Amino acid sequence: MEEINNKIVPLLPLRGLLVYPTMVLHLDVGREKSVQALEKAMVDDHLIFLTMQKDMDIDDPTEEDLYKIGTLTKVKQMLKLPNGTIRVLVEGLQRAEILEIIEEEEYFSANLHVFDEDTSKDIEDEALMRTMLEYFEQYIKISKKISNETLSTVSDMEEPGRMADIIASHLPIKLKEKQHILETIDNKKRMNYVIDIIHNEKEVLNLEKKIGQRVKKSMERTQKEYYLREQMKAIQKELGDKDGKSGEVSSLMEKIEACGMPEHVKETALKELDRYEKIPSTSAESSVIRNYIEWLIALPWSKATEDDLDVLKAEKILDEDHYGLEKVKERVLEYLAVQKLTNSLKGPILCLAGPPGVGKTSLARSISRSLNRHFVRVSLGGVRDESEIRGHRRTYVGAMPGRIIQGMKKAGTINPVFLLDEIDKMSNDFRGDPSAAMLEVLDPEQNHNFSDHYIEETYDLSKVMFVATANNLATIPAPLRDRMEIISIAGYTELEKNHIVKDHLLEKQIKDHGLTKGQLQIRDDAIQKIVRLYTREAGVRSLERQIASICRKSAKIIVTSDKKKIVVTSKNLEEFLGKPKFRFGQAEEIDQVGVATGLAYTTVGGDTLQIEVSLAPGKGKLVLTGKLGDVMRESAQAAFSYIRSKSEELGIDPKFHEKHDIHIHVPEGAVPKDGPSAGITMVTALVSALSGRTIKKEVGMTGEVTLRGRVLPIGGLKEKSLGAHRAGLTTIIAPKDNEKDLEDIPESVREELEFILVSHVDEVLKHALNGSVNS
Repeated sequence: MEEINNKIVPLLPLRGLLVYPTMVLHLDVGREKSVQALEKAMVDDHLIFLTMQKDMDIDDPTEEDLYKIGTLTKVKQMLKLPNGTIRVLVEGLQRAEILEIIEEEEYFSANLHVFDEDTSKDIEDEALMRTMLEYFEQYIKISKKISNETLSTVSDMEEPGRMADIIASHLPIKLKEKQHILETIDNKKRMNYVIDIIHNEKEVLNLEKKIGQRVKKSMERTQKEYYLREQMKAIQKELGDKDGKSGEVSSLMEKIEACGMPEHVKETALKELDRYEKIPSTSAESSVIRNYIEWLIALPWSKATEDDLDVLKAEKILDEDHYGLEKVKERVLEYLAVQKLTNSLKGPILCLAGPPGVGKTSLARSISRSLNRHFVRVSLGGVRDESEIRGHRRTYVGAMPGRIIQGMKKAGTINPVFLLDEIDKMSNDFRGDPSAAMLEVLDPEQNHNFSDHYIEETYDLSKVMFVATANNLATIPAPLRDRMEIISIAGYTELEKNHIVKDHLLEKQIKDHGLTKGQLQIRDDAIQKIVRLYTREAGVRSLERQIASICRKSAKIIVTSDKKKIVVTSKNLEEFLGKPKFRFGQAEEIDQVGVATGLAYTTVGGDTLQIEVSLAPGKGKLVLTGKLGDVMRESAQAAFSYIRSKSEELGIDPKFHEKHDIHIHVPEGAVPKDGPSAGITMVTALVSALSGRTIKKEVGMTGEVTLRGRVLPIGGLKEKSLGAHRAGLTTIIAPKDNEKDLEDIPESVREELEFILVSHVDEVLKHALNGSVNS
């Protein structure tokens, strides 16, 4: 090779390319100054200096934009291409450093210092060459991008510097690193640097290989799954199942997205859906997961009806559906009014308590209609298993959500009127206490995150308006009763029953039996007689059955005869209903000795209770009959003891207990009776029997008595008063402490009854007994 010292030659800046000494390669030259530099080189001695630009984006570089060290090369060949570009073949000769750039008008020239190539080598150079060659060979095996011929060519090289340059030219390293190798003049430093680069590239290749293998496995698995799915689709298509499970999963996914469930529930649903997709359809767990997902989708999570907050319209609807029941209607209208003002009131929990047939269930339907809410009813009669309320865990075969969640699904909205019918009929056994589970449902502070064992996710019940019904509050556990607002429905008066028949029941039954108003007419006197002589109840259920019986018989007459219209009066009523079933009223026809009329409160409303006392010669034995409970027996003992202590004042022989056996009997012995409110009635009957004074037939009484003769308050005065009114009594003796309860009694009943409020038995006897001894 010709030795060249300092020399001025044309300069060609390179973009993204670098030439090492001894390298031969093609270049495409397009810039005007570069073309001029090439032509100048071809005119002179074919020598040209190639150096890299620091920034490839610069079209017209200056001295600062170029690396100082580059390669002096010889132009071997030059070819002009049709697009104006020149393709040139160059051979690298030696490293050179720019001492000065000379700017010509058409091109750059450079005054260069040319470095002599050190071709000598010692033992260290030999060791470095072998290491570098070994690393390069290992790299080629891993990379597989460099041919074995290249390795053979490199192996035959004797010069250390040249070997390092050739290996560096074949490595996929950054241009800055290649430039650094070009600028390293010392052979040992250059070989060490190349060895480090090869080692690093080997590590990178090994990592790439591992990553590639993982990706390949993943791709193979994905391709395998895709292939199997396609096969499955083909099989399902042949079997007639067009979409198969994938279509089902897509459908479920759309429903999950559309049903508006909270995020935490949605996550659970999607997780279960993913499990469902992976489990074979033949697996038992598949149907369990499918059912669970469908329950989550079917439940209302956000859908709600808009409350109709027109109070006057609601009042009109309630009046249309029910006659009377003013207290309940007032409570519903109050709720509506507050809701209209606040627009954010938790659902109240009402408990309609009263005897059967008074319209508790139908009233709940009317409430939902007046609020414009969906209505759902759940019967709790006979429920004795906690899981009936909270649901079964999904691990059990045939597991289902509890009745609350089932009811919400049926309602379809998050704010229905939810009727818990017969809440007092729940019982408990070894499977748990359902009334305890109801505590969470009916607590406004807890039911916003109600937990069902099947659903597992919390469900918001706070917007639900719960309405419970009960016949007997005594059987409802105290904690559960405490969570509800009790609204008592005592029953209907005769006047209210007459209105209900005329305004509601008659029209309904005529329509149900295919008749018209023109075909059947029931006169007012007949309705009055039906109420008095054919029914005895607080509600109107039996009354409706009697009306239905008249309608059936009328339908038969119309169908089997030429009669077009039937009029029912009090005179021909027996033709339709038979002989009267009850005697109107329970008041005695004459004043009697030893027979007192007490007032009782039963599950069917208020009723009258006859307490009879008879004396027989004996030694003071007290006999009680009529299936009396412990409390009633104790009341009789207390009455007996009081009379003994006050015998002289009462005009009774002080030694009566030594001469007579006393028998107290309460008729209807098959019916269990208990309660303290018969105390004053027993005292009155005993005093009457022992003194011979008659008891006023029109008087009914109720009140608990103490040994000192004090009269204590009782419950159910409203119901008892209605029963007394039905029985034809005109005077009621009641405890003075019950004066506050008189307001609850319908005005029409209060006007026809005289209430005598007493605080001591002496007052009772004064008003109940006639002054003269019965002869």
